[in-house]
Amino acid sequence: MSEPASISLGIATRYATALFELAKEEGALKALEADTTALAEALRISPELAAAIASPMVSRDDQGRVIAAVGAKMGLSALMANTLALMSKKRRLFVLPQLLNNLTDRIATEKGEMTAEVTSATALSAAQAKKLAETLKARVGKTVKLKTTVDESLIGGLVVKLGSTMIDTSVKAKLAALQNAMKEVG
Repeated sequence: MSEPASISLGIATRYATALFELAKEEGALKALEADTTALAEALRISPELAAAIASPMVSRDDQGRVIAAVGAKMGLSALMANTLALMSKKRRLFVLPQLLNNLTDRIATEKGEMTAEVTSATALSAAQAKKLAETLKARVGKTVKLKTTVDESLIGGLVVKLGSTMIDTSVKAKLAALQNAMKEVG
């Protein structure tokens, strides 16, 4: 991992630890989960917001005003709003995406859940997603939430990342393996 990335991850981890522990003490994990989900979605759909928190060209005061306005509009909890204000004041908003990922993982662990990143060639139907979640739950013994994406280059099949395990049943991977086997023979 590069040095700047590891520094950012360290900053995000410290803020996430403090925020999670405070929310746990106050019995506000549900509010923290809702805030985390809402902020992650806001960053995903608004490139302007993502740019505003990441850009060193945006002043500390402007970042503070932007994040305060977003927090008020979204109805974020006081704990999350205060944390974002502190991060803005310290010029640490650039780690917000890592912080949200860290919080999502901590909340899932607390609830006995895991998140599986599933990439498929076509969008999964509700029935397929449910069946996959049940199969993964049987394998790991925890409730599994699916985070699905579509990648048509897979041709068919799935790529599932669950913790440190990756299961690749895509046609693309099978064709690549066949191509490698043919190269070894010839």
